[in-house]
Amino acid sequence: MTELKHYREGNRPYRSEALSPSGPPMTMSDLPPTDTTRWVPRRKADVVAGVRCGLITLEEACRMYQLSIDEFRSWERLLERHGIRGLRTTRIKSYRNA
Repeated sequence: MTELKHYREGNRPYRSEALSPSGPPMTMSDLPPTDTTRWVPRRKADVVAGVRCGLITLEEACRMYQLSIDEFRSWERLLERHGIRGLRTTRIKSYRNA
């Protein structure tokens, strides 16, 4: 992830360009649809990236995707520790041995 600037715009950190986990600039249209029910690792990573770069707030993400803060924070930790593969719900033992 890229570093956040410490400027604020309303309740959101300001960034001139939000980057997706794969690198290109990220916009609201890059976030998963609000009716998402199948959470593949890439979609989870996109939501985490959207919050981290200030595209949406944590509260907005939890409300939009009906997530608990704990669930979002677990995605965030797994992404940091194990990368996108750590967000898989199948075969997690091979990725989360630490």
